Amino acid sequence: MQRSATGSATAVDNETVVVHVQLRPRRGATRKCLAALAALAAEHDAVSFAVSGVSKDDRVVRLTVGVELGPRTAIAKFSPQAQAAYAFVSAMFTSLYDHMPVYTAEPSAEERAAAAALLESAARGAAASGIPTAEEPVPAPRPALAVERIPA
Repeated sequence: MQRSATGSATAVDNETVVVHVQLRPRRGATRKCLAALAALAAEHDAVSFAVSGVSKDDRVVRLTVGVELGPRTAIAKFSPQAQAAYAFVSAMFTSLYDHMPVYTAEPSAEERAAAAALLESAARGAAASGIPTAEEPVPAPRPALAVERIPA
């Protein structure tokens, strides 16, 4: 990839990196998985993440969680933000083992739309279609700090 000397390399270096982890709870364990994710999120309150994709098949629901590692240059220096994000991802793999976590690619537009609908319904406390209610916590996405946001 060719980069100009005028600043393209800086834009790439400051780009925020997101790692995607997919949780695959069995259909009957989706609420339990979301509750466990909420509990884990409470232990890692400095980490910026979001449920960024939802899809399903006959056996499992696939919940994709996007975790922000921070700007590329900060990751290379193993910044506190990157360390916290890596600790969160590690904890997802160990404490949510029953929900079969795997690294995955960025979710599709359809999966992102389903995740947005899930989070919107959860915020309203809807109980339709097996979506968790207000009594069953769903982790809310944590937005990145303004200094971390890079325009697309």
